[in-house]
Amino acid sequence: MTSTRTGDEKAAIPGPGRAVAVLVLAALAALIPLLGPSAALTGTGEAAAPGVGGIALLRGVLFAALSVPLGEALVARLARRVPGAPARTPAGWTPYATLAGLVAALGLASVVATGNLVPHSLAAVDVGGLYQSRDGTLALLEVNAFLVAALCARSRRPATALWPLAAAIVAEALRAHPPAEHHPLLGSALTLAHLTCAALWSGGLLHALRTLRQWRDEPAGAVAGAALLGLYARVAAVLLAAITASGVWSSLRRVPPHAALTEVLTSTAYGRTLVAKVLLVAVVAALALWARVRLRRASDPLSAYTPARAEVLVLGLVVVVSGLLTALPLPIRWT
Repeated sequence: MTSTRTGDEKAAIPGPGRAVAVLVLAALAALIPLLGPSAALTGTGEAAAPGVGGIALLRGVLFAALSVPLGEALVARLARRVPGAPARTPAGWTPYATLAGLVAALGLASVVATGNLVPHSLAAVDVGGLYQSRDGTLALLEVNAFLVAALCARSRRPATALWPLAAAIVAEALRAHPPAEHHPLLGSALTLAHLTCAALWSGGLLHALRTLRQWRDEPAGAVAGAALLGLYARVAAVLLAAITASGVWSSLRRVPPHAALTEVLTSTAYGRTLVAKVLLVAVVAALALWARVRLRRASDPLSAYTPARAEVLVLGLVVVVSGLLTALPLPIRWT
């Protein structure tokens, strides 16, 4: 029955149709940071930094590059707890993700090296100047972290790539909250928790679905796949709670004192983009609930694969919108 249902799901979305859907979503994800700033800034009276679209795209790639390795590590640990799990697992994407993260980190560091301007030539990039500022030091730390992670991912112990990636997450959390901010360490701690949990959630779901596809032809693959998805669902519920709490707290800290929350959300680019992100996360949460209901009550637990696959696609959009959110001007200037 399991193999028949899987075949029906495949027939419902043919291979070429699925590929076209993925390409459309990928194009949409690339257009969000490139076209999103102008739409979000319309009528707000705010000015965006030069090259905000490119910076948003690079940050989206950087966040995705963090999500893949962390998610693979999480699911690998969960898979070891599944009784009778097949030995075969999908090839990891960590080597490619770390290289993509390295390219994104280099691009962001080049912007910092030119005084937060888009460099038009290599001569405009002052590499030595990176050592003379806090933002430059953190940008270099992210570049080195992804470089070391890329080397570790190709070594005999690829799991060691998690340590430099942890350093990159810490650097990103510190970068997002400069010392002039009110209680910067609190803000960095919230960003650290938010980014880590989001990376585990999105990357973990992606690798869990890839593992299910790898196991579907194994003798006990259907049972093991349902068990793995159930274990991930329990972890994801905790991650979602942590993401929600840290995200709400971080957002409220950026609201100017005595300002109406609705005014900030509708009349600032940051607020509008934040609303879009919240709506996408709500869609993701609904899809996750749908998948969990199917996992528990459906005659074929693996039918949860369909909403889970939609969930990971929407999570990809959330990652891109998050990159855009970090590049837009804040609704408050810290003094």
